[in-house]
Amino acid sequence: MSASPSATLRPFALAYSDISTERVGNTDTEGVWHFDSGKPGRKVLLTALIHGNEICGAWALKHLLAAGIRPRTGSLTLAFCNLAAFDRFDANDNLSSRFVEEDMNRVWSEDKLASGSTIERRRAAQLVPWVKQADWLLDFHSMSASDDPLQLSGLQQRNIDLALELGNPTYTISDAGHAAGVRMRDYGRFGEAGDNGTRSLLIECGFHGAIEAESVALDNMARFLVASGIVERDDLPANWFAPSAARPQALLVTEAVTATSTDFRFSQEWQGMEELPEAGTVIAYSNGEPVVTPYDRCVLIMPSGQAAQPGLTMVRLARPLN
Repeated sequence: MSASPSATLRPFALAYSDISTERVGNTDTEGVWHFDSGKPGRKVLLTALIHGNEICGAWALKHLLAAGIRPRTGSLTLAFCNLAAFDRFDANDNLSSRFVEEDMNRVWSEDKLASGSTIERRRAAQLVPWVKQADWLLDFHSMSASDDPLQLSGLQQRNIDLALELGNPTYTISDAGHAAGVRMRDYGRFGEAGDNGTRSLLIECGFHGAIEAESVALDNMARFLVASGIVERDDLPANWFAPSAARPQALLVTEAVTATSTDFRFSQEWQGMEELPEAGTVIAYSNGEPVVTPYDRCVLIMPSGQAAQPGLTMVRLARPLN
């Protein structure tokens, strides 16, 4: 049973992003562009289309290329990632182009990258050198049900601090990732404890098909580039920047609700970011048993719009940090 049946029926208003020119790239890796200033500085990587139906990031990278932005210091790399999934994109059935054989944002561990057993693992292996060379990473995503943009920082304080410093979006989510596999933003040095000089954020720009998701991606990209120091604010179009959030808030994910079978349904059509005041509130049913909030002021993060299957994260539960 679908976790949120209506999620797949929402109109996909964001226009299709034709990347026939951009996917050529200017490197030996298809879909990858690299610009080196020749001066010392951070090596910044921007990644889009880890999921083929999350096209807001592709639009952001298209705009960046069209504007001719080049780093003043360090280097800038842009990667259009899961091209095979994007080639299947259909606005009327967008979830079918999320991936081809497996979720590309769960394959970033050495064993999976070395196996080459799926299209996504082989493509990720092509991208590994670009991920390894990067100091700062911003990975663009969108969501199947939720409208409120979210910044996913991981657990390291260095990333939480950067997310709040950027000033948008309102919510920063500190979480440990997924039981099903490692995300790109947690791969290698990006997943190490302490401040090793790296920064990695994953921006969820809102609903996949929302026109606003493109603007969220542009704003976050612009803020991230300026914070990295490889460009100055005046190098970027002023209309890329949106007003800052009134009060940025950090939330700590304490646990993930994972489906153990296909018998999982939400108690209502949660949109995400609902703060439920009382512990024990029923949010779903798994194998006929109620799933309840474990504490007061429990916030629901990214309820899934995918059909339940064993091991799939259906929703995350979080508490406020500030």
